[in-house]
Amino acid sequence: MGAERRPAAPEVLTARRRRPALLLAAAAGLLTAATVLAGYGLRAWSAALGAQGWWTQWLWAPMAAALLLQTALYLAERPAAATPEQQRALDRLEVAVLVPVFDEDPGYLRSALASLLDQHRRPSSVHVVDDGSTVDYREVRGPWLRAAAAAGVRATWERQPNRGKRRAQVAAARHCPGADVLVTVDSDAHLDPRALHELLQPLVDPRVQAVAGVVVAHNNRRGLISRITDLWYVTNQLVDRSALSPLGAVMVCSGSLAAYRADLLADHRDAYLAETFAGRPVTFSDDSMLTFYALRRGRVVQQPSAIVFSVMPERVGHHLRQYARWMRGSTIRSLWRVRYLPPRHPALLAQVLRWYQHLAASAAAVLLLTRSLHAGAPLPPVLLAVPVLLVCGQTLRYLTVRRSDQSFRSQLGTWALTPLALAWSWTVLRPVRWYATATCLRTGWGTRRNGPEVVAPAPGA
Repeated sequence: MGAERRPAAPEVLTARRRRPALLLAAAAGLLTAATVLAGYGLRAWSAALGAQGWWTQWLWAPMAAALLLQTALYLAERPAAATPEQQRALDRLEVAVLVPVFDEDPGYLRSALASLLDQHRRPSSVHVVDDGSTVDYREVRGPWLRAAAAAGVRATWERQPNRGKRRAQVAAARHCPGADVLVTVDSDAHLDPRALHELLQPLVDPRVQAVAGVVVAHNNRRGLISRITDLWYVTNQLVDRSALSPLGAVMVCSGSLAAYRADLLADHRDAYLAETFAGRPVTFSDDSMLTFYALRRGRVVQQPSAIVFSVMPERVGHHLRQYARWMRGSTIRSLWRVRYLPPRHPALLAQVLRWYQHLAASAAAVLLLTRSLHAGAPLPPVLLAVPVLLVCGQTLRYLTVRRSDQSFRSQLGTWALTPLALAWSWTVLRPVRWYATATCLRTGWGTRRNGPEVVAPAPGA
């Protein structure tokens, strides 16, 4: 569909990836300092423990090697870019956007739908399915359908009884049987004007079955929780997913913005709708399941220049319930990867390494503390600085996303929360993660039980 640019409305949000040399140098300095301090601290502590300290010599080595490999891989990631001839082929693709809606705030939904029409590369069609919401969307539906018609975008909007996000996606896909690419977006996802154009670029490679966008928090300055979540979430994408992308092994294409070959959903529709775990239907983790199907068929990559603004929790309760749901889904999906991916698949190897890292980090912390207390040899203070320096080096990636709605100074202020985010992760999120793993048979959604949990601010607020 039309590649010409539509004049941007004042409320349109934009974001661009930048790779400043200064940030790269600062990150390298912090990571190097952490590595040196870790080696020095462990040697000093080993000497203090005497004969009991032999195991500290190899404690850090495998974790340092994994960190070095991950760093090299995420620095190797580059946005895919089509040649002029390839771009003409991409422009001919029929691209359909699927938008499941359930009890979304009307303000955020209106913003999300408007952003689809403000794309430099507009979609061929957009299909909204209201999955039995208790919210009245009449003031959003009519004006948006008229705006879509005026923009030359075919649009549908249907309502069905509450049957879950997966069934809403499948219902939306029935309106576009001729589509070449299906783009999934969440009902609160505001796309950067170039997001769809950028998201399609990796599909010039026929091996690529799915593409993940980069999600940043739409409401990143509405409280401490949303700031920390934005920092942590963006960093995880630009470190973990960026490291897996060159291998074609991205494990989750976030539902906020992802593109799939259209036949992938058609070929797996029945299994997608009927997934069970230990005999219980799985209604969440839809994005990781579609990604899993894509991994079995070919490569899954991240396009770091395709950016979407998504709403994050603003209250602690909502944040923890969402995180627990994500971790339950992650537990189930990790078992699926180990069981069903080919033995040499890079995503399988990455999954095993991820298990090792989580277990080793937790075990190392417990071991260091218990041995320290038992032997009467306190940990050298330099060891306490190692995780802070490591994480600060990684969270510098957060500063490579330049937003139109936030100054660089404000971003620096969020980055400065890294020690607090690290403490929150270790003292709160890690126990929630283990709890979620132990209770992964609870396959309910867990959020939006009583209408929208995050409400858009009034215009001008």
